[in-house]
Parts: sequence; C-alpha cells; structure tokens
Amino acid sequence: MKIKADFDLCESNGVCVGMAPDVFDLDDDDYLVILESDVSEDRREEMRQVVGSCPKSALSIED
Repeated sequence: MKIKADFDLCESNGVCVGMAPDVFDLDDDDYLVILESDVSEDRREEMRQVVGSCPKSALSIED
C-alpha cells in the first residue's frame, strides 16, 4: 500500500510525524516529507489511524 499526501491541503502540523516518525518527517523548512511511501501491509491499521488523525485530511492510503 502507498501513503499519499495532498500538499495543497497539508499544513505540516506534524501529527503524522509523531505517530509514525519512520514514515513521515518535517524538513528544515517545516514541510512534510514522506520518508517511506510504500508501507508494509501489516501496518495498514496503524496507517489508517495516522491518516484519520490528520487535521486537514491531507493524507490517504492507496492500494
């Protein structure tokens, strides 16, 4: 599965970074960076929680 971000919606609040720091990070300018867009299927529930916690609904899961 792939994790996608709509960078037009993203405000780089960092909620996702706190929940999955191995997948998401903020760069030196505080912009979201997806470190690992292809995430193992066994982390689907965890990623659903991360996507659901995004305050701007900027994250999605693509199969």
